[in-house]
Amino acid sequence: MAKLRIFAVNLCRLLLALTFILSGYVKAIDPLGTQYKLKDYAAAMHLAEYIPDWLTLTGAITLAMTEFALGIFMLFAIRRHLVSKLLTALMVVMTLITVWIFIANPVKDCGCFGDAIKLTNGETLLKNIVLLAAAIVTAMRPMDMSRLISKSNQWIVTNYTLVYIVCTSLYCLYALPTFDFRPYHIGANIKKGMEIPEGAEQPEFETTFILKKNGQTREFTLDNYPDSTWEFVDSKTIQTRQGYEPPIHDFSLTLAETGDDITDDVLSRKGYTFLLISPSLAYADDGNFGDIDQIYEYASEHNIPFYCVTASTDDDINRWRDLTGAEYPFCNADETTLKTIIRSNPGLLLLKDATVIGKWSHNQLPDPDELTASPDQLPIGQLPDDGVTGKLIKVLLTFLLPLTLLTIADRLWAWSKWVRNKEKKESNKIFQIFKNKKKMRKKIVAGNWKMNLNLQDGVALAKEINEALVADKPNCEVIICTPFIHLASVAQVLDQNVVALGAENCADKVKGAYTGEVSAEMVKSTGAQYVILGHSERRQYYGETAEILKEKVDLALANGLKILFCCGETLEERQAEKQNEVVKAELEGSVFHLDAEAWKNIVIAYEPIWAIGTGMTATSDQAEEMLAYIRSIVAEKYGQEAAENTSILYGGSCKASNAPELFSKPNIDGGLIGGASLKCADFKGIIDAWKK
Repeated sequence: MAKLRIFAVNLCRLLLALTFILSGYVKAIDPLGTQYKLKDYAAAMHLAEYIPDWLTLTGAITLAMTEFALGIFMLFAIRRHLVSKLLTALMVVMTLITVWIFIANPVKDCGCFGDAIKLTNGETLLKNIVLLAAAIVTAMRPMDMSRLISKSNQWIVTNYTLVYIVCTSLYCLYALPTFDFRPYHIGANIKKGMEIPEGAEQPEFETTFILKKNGQTREFTLDNYPDSTWEFVDSKTIQTRQGYEPPIHDFSLTLAETGDDITDDVLSRKGYTFLLISPSLAYADDGNFGDIDQIYEYASEHNIPFYCVTASTDDDINRWRDLTGAEYPFCNADETTLKTIIRSNPGLLLLKDATVIGKWSHNQLPDPDELTASPDQLPIGQLPDDGVTGKLIKVLLTFLLPLTLLTIADRLWAWSKWVRNKEKKESNKIFQIFKNKKKMRKKIVAGNWKMNLNLQDGVALAKEINEALVADKPNCEVIICTPFIHLASVAQVLDQNVVALGAENCADKVKGAYTGEVSAEMVKSTGAQYVILGHSERRQYYGETAEILKEKVDLALANGLKILFCCGETLEERQAEKQNEVVKAELEGSVFHLDAEAWKNIVIAYEPIWAIGTGMTATSDQAEEMLAYIRSIVAEKYGQEAAENTSILYGGSCKASNAPELFSKPNIDGGLIGGASLKCADFKGIIDAWKK
């Protein structure tokens, strides 16, 4: 069931991503077309006169950037929670708008996919309902969307996407749309685009011309078009009867001076024709009029017709002539048609046998200096080589390929990191197993006085430690382990709810003729709670073997004592890399025979013998590594839960200065302190490390 849910979420994610990427991209490559559509909406809501063109153009670019970026973010699962919610909110707004469009029908096409895909208002509403449902699914289960790229590298995709889509919009605004989905694209034959297939139902159109004379304004058709004394104001073409509508149905050219329809003359001409397209000369960019005039002169030299086609009034045409010195003839055409032909004001169109073979923005006009021969001998007179395939390759190389390579590199790095982590886990499993379990274990700082201090000094030190810790409660259990002669006296001055008492050793016999020995029962009778067993000095100087220690462990437990059991390797054993082997043997020989219940009374103290009193110090990483290993073998013997609850101390030259670093390691639960436990301030400094 979970797999099915994840599949459904990611299917919805893919649907949303691809839809928004396509929608955003076709808007981005045609910012003027998107602006025109926004102005249509504004006009439908009677707001057009209040919204300046710069605002609608900014809105067009912002909308394209938002849709494209959200699509990419959804595809790569970037900021899954936020993006899925933003997409849902956006789809709610879009769906409400398309409900209005479907009911009121203020525009014929919502423009969601620009000119690339035309949808009816009903199809648009259905599409948005499906996308809204998909967005809700992703918003409900954002974490089911698997990332295509790691979180650390998502900023690269985010910034690259935003920069790419904004630059694409600005470039297409400066030049022309990278992909032209309109019926006047390069390679399109306008005359064929106007043809109606045989047998198709014929639509009927009527072009109305608005003219004025002597302050009087009237509308005329081609049937009653007046003489040239009437001044042209505007024209409009409407469909009077439905039928088959050819891709091009509103292309009509009328000479401004005579009113003659020259559409058929232009489209039937064999050879080249230049059309300078300006929907509105009042707002046309006149920065390159010098180049336009030179191109006109070039056309005249080669007997190529050159017309400026506009929807402007005679006043605007005359103003343009005065401003630019234009000598070329002017034609009138429908403004919407001219905006459809080319996304530039002005823009230049070159026809050959009614086929569009060249289109230029006013920012990228042909260089007049390169017009040195007839068009058929120059690149401008040929269809461009970079067709749709070439443009798709450019998009692939500039956007998709870099992101694909980044994704592959990121996934390879993530995979190699996973492999490295797995190998690390295999070599030291306990680092991961018990990484977050430290809080479950008791934290302990134990002092081992060894053979130091007379009775009076020992009692005084115990009293000082007790008073300091009663006044400032420790964050851990504190134990002081004293020589036998101190135990009974020290027990009298300790608050054992704050400071516990332990012995440094006990005998491996119950009782009897063992002069100089102290039994576990005797230790317990003094008030002690703990006993240190297996210390390296007892092993080294007094020959205590694993078997002897095993007996001591059993007797101590039998008398109710808890055990601080020591283990550790010598310098020679460390250099031979036998530390794991040595420590494991010491534990197996003396304490691993205990059952699980008895094990609860064992505290392990790891002592690197080579770091005790030698001036050499084990690093915190070396200590952590060994304690992690010890915990792993405890887990093997008694199970994971028992290992998690076993306190393991470090017993090698621990001081107030290095205690915080040592105690920060996940497997170090405290310290067995030697010389530093003989001064209250030093010992308390180590204890206080647990408060840092």
